[in-house]
Amino acid sequence: MTRRWLALSVLTLAVLLIGIDGTVLALATPFISSDLHTSGIEMLWIGDIYSFVLASLLITMGSLGDRIGHRKLLLCGATFFAAVSVATAYAPSAEALIGARALLGVAGATLAPATLALIRGIFTDSRQRSLAVGVWAAAFSAGAALGPLVGGVLLEHFWWGSVFLINAPVMVVLLVGGLTLLPEHRNPQPGPWDLPSVGLSMVGILGVVYAIKDTAAHGLKLSAVMAAAAGAFALTAFVRRQLRLPSPLIDVRLFANRAFSGVVSANLLSVLGLSGLVFFLSQYFQLVRGYSPLGAGLAELPAALTATVFGVLAGFAVRRWTKRAVLTTGLALVGIAMATLTTIHTETPYPQLGFALFIVGIGLGLAFAVASDVILASVPRERAGAAAAVSETAYELGMALGIAVIGSIVTGVYRTMTVPPGLPDAVVTQARDSLAAANDLAADLPPAEAAALLDAARESFSSGLAIASGVGAALMLTSAATVWLLLRDRLPRGVEVGVLHDPGVHDDARGDGRVDTARGAERGN
Repeated sequence: MTRRWLALSVLTLAVLLIGIDGTVLALATPFISSDLHTSGIEMLWIGDIYSFVLASLLITMGSLGDRIGHRKLLLCGATFFAAVSVATAYAPSAEALIGARALLGVAGATLAPATLALIRGIFTDSRQRSLAVGVWAAAFSAGAALGPLVGGVLLEHFWWGSVFLINAPVMVVLLVGGLTLLPEHRNPQPGPWDLPSVGLSMVGILGVVYAIKDTAAHGLKLSAVMAAAAGAFALTAFVRRQLRLPSPLIDVRLFANRAFSGVVSANLLSVLGLSGLVFFLSQYFQLVRGYSPLGAGLAELPAALTATVFGVLAGFAVRRWTKRAVLTTGLALVGIAMATLTTIHTETPYPQLGFALFIVGIGLGLAFAVASDVILASVPRERAGAAAAVSETAYELGMALGIAVIGSIVTGVYRTMTVPPGLPDAVVTQARDSLAAANDLAADLPPAEAAALLDAARESFSSGLAIASGVGAALMLTSAATVWLLLRDRLPRGVEVGVLHDPGVHDDARGDGRVDTARGAERGN
């Protein structure tokens, strides 16, 4: 029993680091922009390429882990993650940093599904598994929310590359713990690894996500339409191929179940609001309000604390209320919190911002933990990697799309700012590229012109953040209503989601692999 929970602590360390790496860059963006002379678009790519690449490879890596063993994949991925982190810390240009972040996404894709799949194999009792998944989800959510705080502490004393360099020693600890505590877990009859399916899933996800990002940033263009068409075609071909294969990368028939589709959607949307909000609030605190990096990280601490606590409490909440109620409540809370930020301006008092982050953390902790547990319980143990990959893909797509969509809105509004008269055209063009650029330019202007430029830039950035918060709030509240409708009926008596995949092969509270029809019907959704 003790060894089982020690193993969970090792897996928790891995996902905590993955979560931190997704958002630790938020506070470093002004320093990177100044040091590497990045444009606003390059900064967006530096911020979200990690999540884009990670998301495109999760299904592939989850399936690979089912075949070669999740422990082996985790340890190999941790080694690669540490090596690439060192290279990322010393990237000499924006292009090199984008490439290094992409490689980090490849390494991260090997870690994320392996951790959740190993939990599925280690904890056969459903009650223990729910608690373990709650701890795992809390670590993931806390990592995402703690990223700015960790970055703030490091940036107070070191250069921006330190936010990546810390990955190396943590991964060494993970390797030692993994070798001594983690059991191997794989599908005993995995079937062949289908390379065409791997390619189709990657092309499909990257094509669609790129089209969304590019359209949000620049409007509808031919390149975005072509990317969307290529992505949609690849995903269609991927689905058709999975339906024909005897051993698919993922059983797409799971998505025919309304409950399964609903929780996957909740997984994606619960993190969408947090990721975009944390990324741009970090810039707001530093560049608009003048906080130090550490001060900005501390300002975002409420989200980390509540996400951690309520991720664990979610396992207890579903014993008192239905999963439908907990999921919907979580999404609605994130939406309400984002709605309170539609009035944000350059002098918004911190208590309003801190309260919004507090509520966002509660909502994320509840929604993500419950969604992950339902997804993981929906398939037999030998296909846990594929199910974990679905959960993680939704999370990482939410992370990337949150930065892309909210960031594109903020950037678009910012570029419409009214620049004080009398400034050279070259200065105006650079100032409209990003708030960080405007701050750098102001340092070389006369005091009166510098103050006027900074006032205009900060007001425009705050307006963009307010509009983006409104869009995010509307999306989250609509999603909460949709999830409530999708999960309005209980599952048929004696049947759980996993039956769509493999009848009779999944764990109940006894951990003996048999389905308790009465208890399954009682739990419902």
